[in-house]
Amino acid sequence: MVFKNHSVWRKVAMKDNGFVDWTSLPDDAMIQLFSLLNYHDRANLSATCKAWRIVGASKCVNLQQVRFRGAESADAINHLNAMNLRDISGDSITDDTLTMLVSRHKDLRCIQVGPDDKVTSGSIKAIAFYCTKLKQLRLSGIKDVLADSINALANYCPNLVDIGFIDCLNVDGVALGHVLSVRFLSLPELIGLDVSRTDISSTAVLMLLSSSRSLKVLWALNCPVLEQDITVNTVKTEGKLLLGLFSDIRNVFSDWGCSNEIMTWLKWILSHTLLRIAKSSPQNLDYFWLKQGVALFLSLLQCSQEDVQEMAASGLATCIFANEGNAIIDPGKAEAVVKNGGVPLLLDLAKSWQEGIQSAATKAISNLSADPNAAKTVSDEGGIGIFIELARSKNRQVSEAATGGLWNLSVGEEHKAAITEAGGIRTLVDIISEWSSDADGVLECSAGALANLAANKKYSTEIAIAGGVQSLATLINNCKFRGVQEQATRGLVNLAAHSVRNGPNAREAGALEALIQLTCSPHDGVRQVAAGALWHLSLTNVNREAIAAAGGVEALVTLAQSSLNASQCLQGMVAGALWGLSMSKANSIAIGREGGIPPLIVFAHSDSHDVHEVAAGALWNLAFDHSNVFQIVEEGGIPASFMAALALAYICYGSGNNELAPTGTSSENTSKSVSLDEARTTALKHIEAFILTFSDPQAFAAAVVSSSRAALDQAIERAYILETGLLRCSEAEIGRFIAMLQSSSSILKAFAAFSLLQFTDPQGRNAVYHASLMLDAGAVKVLRAAAASANEPVEVKIFAKIVLRNLEYHQQETLYLV
Repeated sequence: MVFKNHSVWRKVAMKDNGFVDWTSLPDDAMIQLFSLLNYHDRANLSATCKAWRIVGASKCVNLQQVRFRGAESADAINHLNAMNLRDISGDSITDDTLTMLVSRHKDLRCIQVGPDDKVTSGSIKAIAFYCTKLKQLRLSGIKDVLADSINALANYCPNLVDIGFIDCLNVDGVALGHVLSVRFLSLPELIGLDVSRTDISSTAVLMLLSSSRSLKVLWALNCPVLEQDITVNTVKTEGKLLLGLFSDIRNVFSDWGCSNEIMTWLKWILSHTLLRIAKSSPQNLDYFWLKQGVALFLSLLQCSQEDVQEMAASGLATCIFANEGNAIIDPGKAEAVVKNGGVPLLLDLAKSWQEGIQSAATKAISNLSADPNAAKTVSDEGGIGIFIELARSKNRQVSEAATGGLWNLSVGEEHKAAITEAGGIRTLVDIISEWSSDADGVLECSAGALANLAANKKYSTEIAIAGGVQSLATLINNCKFRGVQEQATRGLVNLAAHSVRNGPNAREAGALEALIQLTCSPHDGVRQVAAGALWHLSLTNVNREAIAAAGGVEALVTLAQSSLNASQCLQGMVAGALWGLSMSKANSIAIGREGGIPPLIVFAHSDSHDVHEVAAGALWNLAFDHSNVFQIVEEGGIPASFMAALALAYICYGSGNNELAPTGTSSENTSKSVSLDEARTTALKHIEAFILTFSDPQAFAAAVVSSSRAALDQAIERAYILETGLLRCSEAEIGRFIAMLQSSSSILKAFAAFSLLQFTDPQGRNAVYHASLMLDAGAVKVLRAAAASANEPVEVKIFAKIVLRNLEYHQQETLYLV
């Protein structure tokens, strides 16, 4: 859908008697109307009258002006059947295409080409040879504008009044020497010349101003050599206008009297030049943009020339960024736009029926919306409704700019409600379904906006109801563009994060399969977001089963194995996903079987607190399955080995229970009992070896015979494992350790005391909670008995003493806080 400026059309079609004459509407307006109809309705409307039949046929025979953008349009331009073409403007054109175009349309009066580095002096000579009636030639971004091509223009185009060489960097002082030939200066109608962004010198400027009688205006914006010349302000202009960054351009339109023809040229060339300067992002121009540039763009937005309006809006959209390659909006420039009434101007232009202006103005508003203060103004002025309407446009540039605006506005919580109430969620979901996968810009912006909205629980539910999960999952499968996949995956992450309700929707829509597939993406960012989404989903039992059934365990283990040298963010996400899945015993076994333990152990040694914590949590869960225990012991360092030893202790302590109880015939039972006894003996040896790594015989012996605090402090130095302070035990687990302190096995007693020591470490995150559970369970009595026993190993006594001291510390801290 394209907005139409009804007020302008009504004025055009209004007769003297006050009635509206629709036959007086411009052809462009009627073509726009016909484009919205199907073929049957178009045929019926065309039968109304001859004028509408001609417009409805739209063969472009009578076309006089063409503006095109992009390589596809440039290639198609030669197929035009227009007989009276007078004006062309476009970019992405080649030498051959331009030469063929001018050879077929010899009555051209105005040619504007660029920025384009594929056009050479050869095609400029072709223009001069074929288009002898040419009045206006504006070239931008052409590498070589040589003397022979300029002399050809002077020879064959005597009616030229406007020449612009913009961004033609080879128009330097030497080239200008050829330009200043007698034939060039003999152009009797030459009024304006633009040499912006060239290496022109003050000497060449003086020659131009003094030698050309007809020349009235010389543009020289962003010419480094000229601007560095301190004598530039002393150049005598002979009553002519010299404009550069060293002059106050804002006063040109009000103070300098000139004809409408010259003013029209001034506005066009200024908008074009400022746009090119903004896109090239030269250094040290922030002051210029704040002092003059923004104000000039806003003034040009109010010009009656449509191409000037479009270029001004495009320039404004570009110049408000902080610097090249930085997606951050400069707050000072954004404030200047807002304070000078730029937002209402841009929103009004966004309603234009001209799609080029629509796209440029909407892009400028979209970029402004990335600034929080400007975003509020955009919202207050009705920008959200305009964005939503324009997002439905069939023009890709317009739709991309509008959805980009919704993406930026949806960052702020205060705008999400307005977007939703205006139908933004349904529009975004429909856009994702309607556009093909090659429209990556539209799809990325739409998915990004939905992802931001889904971060709020309320709107997350509405997105799921509107079919957003299905759309995002399909998008992930069909579009391989990195940005699209990242935003669609982020959307699924947020949808999965809020409630269990969204889980079934994700499963039904095939989101799990899409997310699992993305763990194999060649892009780290995509893999990271996909793993994060699976982590969130794995927090419920039903989702864990669904992920495993869809091949999620194998995919995540493979991702973990390939991420040993990846970013810590990616490592944390994949470790978290495996942690979530490992809460299921079946998944825990599968993770160990598929080779997930070695990478998790590497992650557990990470310098990143977050990566370490989630990897340790996953290993903790894996260690409760005896099939994983010995592998963790063999592969792991201290944290992993502690968890493995913990699991072995559980198994050995419960060896009389079902876990190791033999079943079968008498002879089979005898054989199994022998095997289990051997396994138990091996396990106890592993546990004992682990405990001894934290034992200092000399310090422990001194602490046993001494009651001094210093002796116990020396023994403590080697006793703590800092990483275990992150673990949290349940009441049942604490009870099991206390019971294990009374085991007949001295090794299990020592390990139980050692474990309780870790869980009550004053530096531990959950130490107070663990101490409370132990005190309630009567652990003090058991610990004192172990510490005082003459028959217990020294490790049991020392560890028990340390635990008692920790409990005393926590009691005192609790009383102090009370």
